[in-house]
Amino acid sequence: MSRLVVLSVGPATSVQDAGRFGAQRYGLTTSGAMDRVALAMANDLAGNAPFAAAIEIGPFGASFTARHGAIRVALAGAARVADIAGSPLLPNETGLIAEGETLKLGPARNGVFSYLAIEGGINGEPVFGSLSVNARAGVGSPFPRPLQGGDTLDVGTAHVAPHERALDTFDIPQAPVRVVMGPQDDEFGAACDVFLNSEWRVSTTSDRMGYRLEGPKVVHSGGHNIVSDGAVHGSIQVPGNGQPIVLMADHGTTGGYPKIATVISADLGRLAQMPPGSTFRFKAVSVEDAQAEARKLAEFIHGLPGRIHAAGGSSLNLVELQKANVAGIAVNATDAATWQIQKTNET
Repeated sequence: MSRLVVLSVGPATSVQDAGRFGAQRYGLTTSGAMDRVALAMANDLAGNAPFAAAIEIGPFGASFTARHGAIRVALAGAARVADIAGSPLLPNETGLIAEGETLKLGPARNGVFSYLAIEGGINGEPVFGSLSVNARAGVGSPFPRPLQGGDTLDVGTAHVAPHERALDTFDIPQAPVRVVMGPQDDEFGAACDVFLNSEWRVSTTSDRMGYRLEGPKVVHSGGHNIVSDGAVHGSIQVPGNGQPIVLMADHGTTGGYPKIATVISADLGRLAQMPPGSTFRFKAVSVEDAQAEARKLAEFIHGLPGRIHAAGGSSLNLVELQKANVAGIAVNATDAATWQIQKTNET
């Protein structure tokens, strides 16, 4: 068992896995990774189960040091500059942190959350079957809170490997965020058209509990209070100010604001990676379409191991390449004799 020491970290960094299920009836939400696809990518690279616990790193930078043995890590999700003892760690690749070396991560670029998976996993005591941290509820492991400088995680020690591993990248679609309307869309009448036909901006006040949206006011037909009922990941509540709130991983299990729609599970990770200030639109789809997209996403995650290959991906023999005269005859620019065409006598 090795130890990963947290040297510095931003406020939105915590241990997350797929989340805890079956406890919402007790008022405990699922929590878990904001971007489950990126979590699965990092874990598959590290040789773990796709939804094993990893470190979810928020928009700020972080640094970690390996103690008591080497640690192999994989980084996926939002792109950011990363290096291990000065050598770059590329996105969607594994890297080895030798004992005493430090992994440094810069702030997120073109996204919000990155996932640092560790070969052999993170050691902790599951709470309702999960290590996922929910800071508001004070649950999670090995710390029931976001990580802080000075924390130490017990993690797997790296195995000897012939090469590092990489995962083929894929394009993230720039498309509307798809929703299933309801369950209280009848509380809004014509305002449903405003909701679907307007551009929305992610507010700077967004967090793991909810993404607050800025745009035109979505007016309720009646009052903005209803008898509290169940809420799920992706529920879109509309409070009295008419500005929608998309409930995210740490949402409350019930709510008393009407829910105009629900983001489909296949688009939740894409929404979670939109930084504050990002703009987008919604698109309504049927329940059947949402289910089909959920199945497609599950198939994609299941197929991730087949996209993994040796890092670098080059078949060139660099030793032989160095020996080869691929540039032809070498010349000296200051010596005309080496580059002027020499005339020869014809025989």
